[in-house]
Amino acid sequence: MVHPPPPTEAVLLSRACGGDLDAYEQLVRLHQQIAFRTALVLTRDAADAEEAAQDAFVKAWRALRRFDRSRPFRPWLLAIVANEARNRRRSAGRRERLTVRAGAEAPAATAAGSPEGALLVAERDAWLAAALERLDERDRQVIACRYLLELSEAETAAALGCRAGTVKSRLSRALERLRAQPEIGALDG
Repeated sequence: MVHPPPPTEAVLLSRACGGDLDAYEQLVRLHQQIAFRTALVLTRDAADAEEAAQDAFVKAWRALRRFDRSRPFRPWLLAIVANEARNRRRSAGRRERLTVRAGAEAPAATAAGSPEGALLVAERDAWLAAALERLDERDRQVIACRYLLELSEAETAAALGCRAGTVKSRLSRALERLRAQPEIGALDG
């Protein structure tokens, strides 16, 4: 027996906007990983990120009837996730260290192929983590969203609550400051 293809995001969104909770649950499953990872970049705490993502999905469900369906869903959702994460971080007042690998889907060492390669990858990751940690919060967030989470400029702008042009300029300046770090210089040599 041939099963029909799963509904597209547009179909799920249309159904969800009409009040179909099952369709919304499918949308949640499609976006829960990127929502959590976005919240993790902003909160720096897995438990807070999980709660922020869950709260954001609830708020998005409640606001879905106001969603402009002519616009993409993911940036709208990530803006809600980011707001929840920022609010949670502000209220908690935490300043924990950013773990670069938390944003990565798979450990980079698996692609290295050899023990020596794995060691070099781990060393590079440690250098990069140290260099990123010395950057200010805004620089870390824009780099994490664009390169660790692989969000588009529009999605990064939505997550950080700024314009796409601001993302471009922040990213450019953040990468300049990152490249100026001694660890990055060691990677180039």
